[in-house]
Amino acid sequence: MDVLNEGPAPALGGAKPRERSLRPGASFEDFYGQEAPGVLAVAYALSGSKWAAEEITQDAFLAAHRRWDEVSALEQPRAWVRRVAINMCASLTRRRLAEARAVTRLTSRDRPSVSELPQEDTEVWAAIRSLPRRQALVTVLFYIEDQSISQIAKQLGCAEGTVKAHLHRARGSLGKKLGVAGPEEDGK
Repeated sequence: MDVLNEGPAPALGGAKPRERSLRPGASFEDFYGQEAPGVLAVAYALSGSKWAAEEITQDAFLAAHRRWDEVSALEQPRAWVRRVAINMCASLTRRRLAEARAVTRLTSRDRPSVSELPQEDTEVWAAIRSLPRRQALVTVLFYIEDQSISQIAKQLGCAEGTVKAHLHRARGSLGKKLGVAGPEEDGK
């Protein structure tokens, strides 16, 4: 059986009752404590990344925990959790290869260059970056992307009134930071 081509969680149907590789009534916590270091070692060897190995190990044991009644009844629950981890490593490898191919395709295309901001605008953009996150985001989408209030609201998943409020507050804050009077202060 080719475990690398199976999904993340092997089927449990038709599994034989286990020969006691775990003591009778062993808890998931006992199983985890006993098997996690070995699964982590396998995941690290296959993934080459400590971070990925830790993530894969946790995900494999999460799958075992969710199905603990079935997994604990298997002849070799340790083999089941390792097979899940191996499948996850294979998925990670496929995903990394797909990402590498995508990056290669994207970097080989002609890309528009991002020009530096004009020197006189540096102060303005520093002030925008100092705004609260949503205000800065709405300001950039409105002025740089030239999106309408409606488009910004749809993109951010909020009401148009919320976008207007963020934009109004951002303009007020920017006016104060940059020493520019807003329309309300001009009497306009």
